[in-house]
Amino acid sequence: MDPCCDTPIDVANLQARQRRVLAWVFGINVATFAIMVTGSVMSGSSALLSGTLDNFGDALTFALSMAVVGASARAKARVAMLKGLLILGAAIAVAAQIAWRMTELDVPVASTMSIAAVLNLVANAVCLKLLTPYRDGDVNMSSSWECSRNDVIEGVAVIATAAAVWVFASPWPDLVVAVVLLVIFLRSACRVLRNAWRELTLTTA
Repeated sequence: MDPCCDTPIDVANLQARQRRVLAWVFGINVATFAIMVTGSVMSGSSALLSGTLDNFGDALTFALSMAVVGASARAKARVAMLKGLLILGAAIAVAAQIAWRMTELDVPVASTMSIAAVLNLVANAVCLKLLTPYRDGDVNMSSSWECSRNDVIEGVAVIATAAAVWVFASPWPDLVVAVVLLVIFLRSACRVLRNAWRELTLTTA
């Protein structure tokens, strides 16, 4: 059989796998968002709130990613640009919450933080595993992988934060880690936006 005849079938199969993976990741992020909202409200943790906002942004991101699987390179680049803006928006929201917390230095509830953070890490690790085979694909899938990797980093950081809050009975570990996560989100937003802009430039050249 002519190898050229197999190409449309291979592409269609790849797109179907991408949609299936993104659907699973979207569902996981929606469920995790509900858990994180409850945990952040009950614990009063800035670090946990950063994860909550990130999960919400990721749920929107993966929904958008599913919509443009198989679309043109320009459409994918536009969605990647929107993903970068969502990450940036989450970072700005975290920065505002950190500034507010600085005026009321209450100690977060470490036990609640720990439970929510562990569930969050497990869910995000599953998402990262699902997306890893597609990390070097088009800008749509690679930016989705970037979001998921950030979630895993954030999950590990929040667990460590909960332990530090419990040991020192202080709000400062929570605030410090929230600032570190803020920097990570900002760097990630810049990377996604830069890659998306490059793709848009290439498709209009």
